[in-house]
Amino acid sequence: MTSDRPVRVRFAPSPTGRLHIGGARTALFNWAFARRHGGRFLLRVEDTDTERNTDESLHSILNSLRWLGLDWDEGPEVGGEFGPYFQSQRKSLYQQAIDRLLAEGKLYRCFATPEELQELRERQMAAKEDLRYDRRFRDLDPGEAERRAAAGEPFVLRFAVPDGEEIVIPDLIRGEVRFRSEEVEDWVAVRANGMPTYNFVCVVDDAAMEISHVLRGEEHLINTPKQVLLFRALGMEEPLFGHVPLILGADGKKLSKRTGDTALEDYRSKGYPPEALFNFLCLLGFSIDDKTDVFGPEELVSAFDLKRVNKAGAVFDLDKLHWLCGDYIRRTEAAELASRCLPWLQQAGLVEGEPAAELQSWLVDLAAAMRERLQSYQELPEKAAFLFQDGVEPDSKAAKALAGEEARRLVEGMRQKLETLEPFPPENFAAVAKAFAEEHEVGMGKVMKPTRAALTGSLGGPDLGQVLKLLGREQALKRLRQAAART
Repeated sequence: MTSDRPVRVRFAPSPTGRLHIGGARTALFNWAFARRHGGRFLLRVEDTDTERNTDESLHSILNSLRWLGLDWDEGPEVGGEFGPYFQSQRKSLYQQAIDRLLAEGKLYRCFATPEELQELRERQMAAKEDLRYDRRFRDLDPGEAERRAAAGEPFVLRFAVPDGEEIVIPDLIRGEVRFRSEEVEDWVAVRANGMPTYNFVCVVDDAAMEISHVLRGEEHLINTPKQVLLFRALGMEEPLFGHVPLILGADGKKLSKRTGDTALEDYRSKGYPPEALFNFLCLLGFSIDDKTDVFGPEELVSAFDLKRVNKAGAVFDLDKLHWLCGDYIRRTEAAELASRCLPWLQQAGLVEGEPAAELQSWLVDLAAAMRERLQSYQELPEKAAFLFQDGVEPDSKAAKALAGEEARRLVEGMRQKLETLEPFPPENFAAVAKAFAEEHEVGMGKVMKPTRAALTGSLGGPDLGQVLKLLGREQALKRLRQAAART
């Protein structure tokens, strides 16, 4: 970091949809950079697309950021001295910049029609030339331009890109990137409807809000020379830039809906732990060191350094995400895990309303029993459904384990054994099962497999001592009795 300015970074989403995974990663890196350097993290809403903006999208974005664990120092619902933080409320500021640059000849009116521009593109394509605007109205007499505008002829305002300038961007992630101004066309700064374009308002806002560093996705690198030239035209100090790598799908192409969910909200709705998503997004292009995969906000902030952000694209490895989710769930306290899983149990109809104290205690036991087997909160209803039923129908493997006279005899023997034990369930069911197996001169597998099949309807699941506790005496003995009576 070479800037002596106070660190001020921003994340600037458009409220036209949900928060994309890539946007969430960009917000996270900006947040970590600000926290690492004692700076300010701003949230600015780019809501100039009035036809596509929705309040629902804005609330979704804000809620997704909060769910991920990010807070902002300035912006919506927080305020700040550099507001307003909605671009739709900053039009007077943009107009001041437009009027000034137009008067200085750094913006000019372009009256080219869409048909004329399409004809130009077709000629350039036929000649295998670069597709770019040909500056046909750049040297139009200002008085003539004024008269045509006053007569109602539609026009856009284009930025007059200066000739012969070298644009050197000391990218904090990619290293030095160079452009010649001849590579940049005279781009549209203000549309025919009077609305400034992204590149224009972005620079005006970054300058006004004293943004020191712009950290964003690699796909924005193409915009950077345009924005640097506009900073210079306005006489404003340009920020330092850093462009983070693309997030790639399993196919090596830019992450899309074909290769996985792309909105952060999708992972929230599927019951992924927010701490796991936070950790996982950090790993998409960044590493603390060569061996640490699991870490939280404090470790990230203390170690965050743009020098450790990769240049190459980061693959969205769903298996790695699931592993992280399982790790975080296993380390979650049972009471907290029960609380987090409750909405999915309610949605599945397994729990109605807010659980009373007795049921709440049972749900904590359930979470403790099942957490080793979960990778998301939404998996619990399906994996634990057998505990909510009156009786259970064994699946094909469990039915096979229960087939045969010996299996049924051992299940009935286990039922009789458990029926006489106090307390129920026994504190050490494994010891009870071992003694039972020795008494009947069979291996432990001969006892445990049909017993599990009878109690759970499958050959997998949590510890049988926990299953007995969750089922309770009456239901457990009933299932063993029914299994022993199978023909």
